[in-house]
Amino acid sequence: MRTLLNTAHAYMIVGLGAGLFYREITKAKHFTGQSQLGVVHTHVLALGMLFFLIVLALEKLFTLTAHRLFRWFFGFYNLGLVLTVAVMTIHGTLTVLGKSSGEAIALGAGIGHVLLTVGLILFFVMLGKILSTHETARPIAAFAEHA
Repeated sequence: MRTLLNTAHAYMIVGLGAGLFYREITKAKHFTGQSQLGVVHTHVLALGMLFFLIVLALEKLFTLTAHRLFRWFFGFYNLGLVLTVAVMTIHGTLTVLGKSSGEAIALGAGIGHVLLTVGLILFFVMLGKILSTHETARPIAAFAEHA
């Protein structure tokens, strides 16, 4: 559980830092247009901090970390999120600086999104298996309480 809390905390720090970076670089460069840099902090806070706080609550209820798919989910999801956010930051910074981004940026974004998707699929498969185990055990316990 501590790893999940630390992960959420790290994403909070990165998300707040990304917002500060966006504000300062656009102010320093007198940039008033749109760039991906403007949404990096919200992506990190929502897909990082908030998501892992939800996973932490689910861990408390269902012990997700004991499932064999947890490490796979955790690795794919974090790798995908870090890559996606890094590419968004690079692309947004280049936009603010008035430079174009190459095809490597698009490739990196695509790979990051694929890894995120794999992580989410693993998460929902794992959660489905855990819930199906709990659903079969719960009616018996609920019946015993009311009998």
